Amino acid sequence: MPELLLDGKVVLITGAAGGIGGATALLAAREGARLALTDVSTDGLKAAAEQVRANGGEAVALPADLTDGGSVDAMVAAAVDHYGRLDGAFNNAGVSGGQIGQGGRRVGEWDEKAFDQAIAVNLKGVWLCLRAELKQMEAQGVGAIVNTASLAGLTGFKTTAGYSAAKHGVIGLTKTAAIEYAPTVRINAVCPGYTDTDLMKDAKARSGDTIMARIPFARLAQPGDIAEMAVWLLSERAGYATGGEFVVDGGYMAG
Repeated sequence: MPELLLDGKVVLITGAAGGIGGATALLAAREGARLALTDVSTDGLKAAAEQVRANGGEAVALPADLTDGGSVDAMVAAAVDHYGRLDGAFNNAGVSGGQIGQGGRRVGEWDEKAFDQAIAVNLKGVWLCLRAELKQMEAQGVGAIVNTASLAGLTGFKTTAGYSAAKHGVIGLTKTAAIEYAPTVRINAVCPGYTDTDLMKDAKARSGDTIMARIPFARLAQPGDIAEMAVWLLSERAGYATGGEFVVDGGYMAG
């Protein structure tokens, strides 16, 4: 039997009800992790935890509002109370402009409340999670964190103002934290390309043909493609990787 990448490790995953988070939960469990899962969708979160358990894994569902510091602190504390430690975290929860009614809008056309929401979920939420996770991991003396950024955190994409601003911020936050907490905690960002999830339904509907023409692999990423990178970065196999931006995009950025 090959060695499991996350054998016995306690891993927290946000945005775990589906998409990249759900795929990562299933893969991490297969690789031996004990999971703490959270998502804004309580029904989806419960179903995700049940799916992990149905496949022989261990998971606890911990609902939380990731834009509220007290809620995040309580969620991380509950995970530690349940398992006794926290070895890894995948800060993955996010929302696209299309999901909050801003699809197709240029920078000057975004609604202020929607912009605030994009920043609150995609950037502040990651920082709040990092703050709580780092406190626990530094006390333990070890840990690994992966933040979900995006290609929109590496370069400009039309009509993504709030999302792109937040994802650029996630990369800056990742690099800063990686320097500050090395070598105790490793912190990296995964940058998915266009991935077949609910987050990109709006973009796919408006610009699907244009997007596909730019991808050398000639297909969208599947959530499992991103999960493979996230799980590797959480594992000790990536023990010298920190502060990195790991692109998984089927060659989109190479063109």
